[in-house]
Amino acid sequence: MHNIKEIRKDLDFFKKKISERNSIVDFDNLIALDKVNRDLIHQKEKKEQEKKLISKSKDTTNFEISKKLSSEIEEILKKQNILKNKIFVILSNIPNIARNDVPVGVDEKSNETIKQNGNIKKFSFPIKTHIEIGEKNSQVDFKTSSKLSGSRFVILSSHFALLERALINFMLDIHINKFSYKEISPPLLVNENVMFGTGQLPKFEEDQFEIQLTKNEERKFLIPTAEVVLTNLVRDSVVDVNSLPLRYVASTPCFRKEAGSYGKDTKGLMRQHQFYKVELVSIVEPSNSLTELSRMLNCAEEILKLLEIPYQVILLSSGDMGFSAEKTFDIEAWIPSENKYREISSCSSCGTFQAKRMNAKYKFSSGTDFVSTLNGSALAVGRLMISLIENYQNEDGSVSVPSVLRKYMNNLEKI
Repeated sequence: MHNIKEIRKDLDFFKKKISERNSIVDFDNLIALDKVNRDLIHQKEKKEQEKKLISKSKDTTNFEISKKLSSEIEEILKKQNILKNKIFVILSNIPNIARNDVPVGVDEKSNETIKQNGNIKKFSFPIKTHIEIGEKNSQVDFKTSSKLSGSRFVILSSHFALLERALINFMLDIHINKFSYKEISPPLLVNENVMFGTGQLPKFEEDQFEIQLTKNEERKFLIPTAEVVLTNLVRDSVVDVNSLPLRYVASTPCFRKEAGSYGKDTKGLMRQHQFYKVELVSIVEPSNSLTELSRMLNCAEEILKLLEIPYQVILLSSGDMGFSAEKTFDIEAWIPSENKYREISSCSSCGTFQAKRMNAKYKFSSGTDFVSTLNGSALAVGRLMISLIENYQNEDGSVSVPSVLRKYMNNLEKI
């Protein structure tokens, strides 16, 4: 979240950088509100000083004057509260500023392909979709899940359920044992402040699943990603610089309404309301953000390398990045039935943007400052299943199990 003082100091810079995020913000109105608020502060301080001087006098005739000043101060405070709320709402909806090495563009058309890895397999038979393969042996069931929960839910059974669990355990083991992430089993239900901290609220409220509670209880939401809870582990705290970096990993279900995606990827496992994801989060000193982003990207790529799934890495443009990000790399895995790469991971540096919303700081020899936060999917399980099933399919409809995954699947070679 941006500081109004910083915006006031360099208004033209913020106007330019936020316009590059494909975001419309009425900065002139924000500055006007801020000016009125500061004028009120000045008026309040003047009246408080006047009241203080009067209170030192023993003249009883000043009582009514003091009473009037108190009433005027109270009225100013009421106006200030209204103004502060308006300013807060505007500031809360302003996205992070993109780093200078991020390509400027309105949408994905300005994204840059950084690299491609792996060989795309040439099939000697007609390629089947993951839906066709899964439904062949009734291991993917959308009809029953629709009866239970509505559209965009799925029931996996038998070897496909085992494959989902195997991929989760495989990825967790890699990230914990090879890359030294600390495993966390977090709550799936969080409060409004936690969602605000990582930027899901207030701007993206329509995409969240809120739990219906009594009127007097604080609002609760199902997490749309483990990033929300993992990043907030350091909220309202000051960590020692010697404890950084903090690296966390969690596998959780994720819940998203997918508002605005009507008619897009409605079939199959690509875009579900409930899905599993292995998430990485790092808390670092701001000067180490880009180094950590490169490391996190490498961790996510390693999964696809070990599974021998072709992929490409994309640097997102300023207009295509997420709200809290200052720089984002997407990893896209090859989907044979679509004859193209599809997003399977996003790894982002958020700088101090989320830390300021969470009040998360670190302590060093000369003081304290806000930490830098990073997050990355490593990987989205449903999308990884799609790519694996289709890339490892055989002519008879079976799916070969990659050698590195077999110990997680009771040594099965095919499913």
